[in-house]
Amino acid sequence: MIDLRSDTITQPCPAMRNAIATAPVGDEVIDRDPTVALLEEKVADLLGKEAAIFMPSGTMTNQVAVRLHCKPGDEFICESGCHIFNYEQGGYAQLSGVVARPIPGQGNIIAPAQLKHAVSPNDQHACHTRLLSLENTHNKGGGIVLPYDNVAQTTAWAKNSGLATHLDGARFFNAVVASGIAAKDWAQHFDTISVCFSKGLGAPVGSALVGARDMIYEAARHRKLFGGGMRQAGIIAAGALYALDNNIDRLAEDHQHAKNLAQILTDVEGIDVDIERVQTNIVIFKLAPSLGSASDFCDRACERGVSMLPFSHEHVRAVTHLHIDSDQANRAGQIIAELAANPNVNNVSTPANI
Repeated sequence: MIDLRSDTITQPCPAMRNAIATAPVGDEVIDRDPTVALLEEKVADLLGKEAAIFMPSGTMTNQVAVRLHCKPGDEFICESGCHIFNYEQGGYAQLSGVVARPIPGQGNIIAPAQLKHAVSPNDQHACHTRLLSLENTHNKGGGIVLPYDNVAQTTAWAKNSGLATHLDGARFFNAVVASGIAAKDWAQHFDTISVCFSKGLGAPVGSALVGARDMIYEAARHRKLFGGGMRQAGIIAAGALYALDNNIDRLAEDHQHAKNLAQILTDVEGIDVDIERVQTNIVIFKLAPSLGSASDFCDRACERGVSMLPFSHEHVRAVTHLHIDSDQANRAGQIIAELAANPNVNNVSTPANI
């Protein structure tokens, strides 16, 4: 099976498993786990920040960040297609009593002009606007890298408007590698950054929230409240450490494989893919109605040995990762092209369940 459902399906290589098995550990809640401490110091240094805190997931790091910057009844600004708004169960409202103000970006990128009147007035009827949150790379945007100048301008607007800034960097290092812009340069524009180790970097679990020392100290309280206080967490932190040491630069291979896959699909009738938006390891393509729903198409592809996810009724997402080589990426493209040429489906189909 050529599994393109997500870069989260990767499994530890033998060397990573050895690092996990031999990691020194301690009780991270009562005292300090030495391997967790080493990971936090390393990722904070990589991003040029004072401190970091290790958590089980990117959803938790995002939700803790929102809680850090906002109080109940406050609001934060985000792009309408972002992960925090679409794929975290409205956790900001459920957990912290915070409201989202989504802004539809132009190609999932918020233009500075769109922010001109985005801050709510200082009026008893309105929420207090406290935070601007961006996502880089943008998952729903097909893994695009936000333009650096745009990030600098929008975060400068936020600072001048008295807002905090947070970056959902679930695939932050994909943006670093694809852009050639250093992690510290990206990170300097944000008060907090969430980075994930269990996607393209290939660790089995874990994310980190990075920022100023006082913020990260406070984040530990919120992590505990949300159930993220882990004990001998060095067992999983060791995998993340190995990933940082060995798997950042190789993300360029995933990007090339995604580009090759997209290139094959550009010539396939019934499939629409914007290759200019294939900038990292995600390929999203749109199906013509004659090819049925995305869910049905993914089912047929799976029968042929290619596993992908329906991303809407008519869109399919394929994600390359460290278990996919160039031959597999090319073969996946050929199988998708063959299915499109011989759809053998009814035009009436059910919506995708995502």
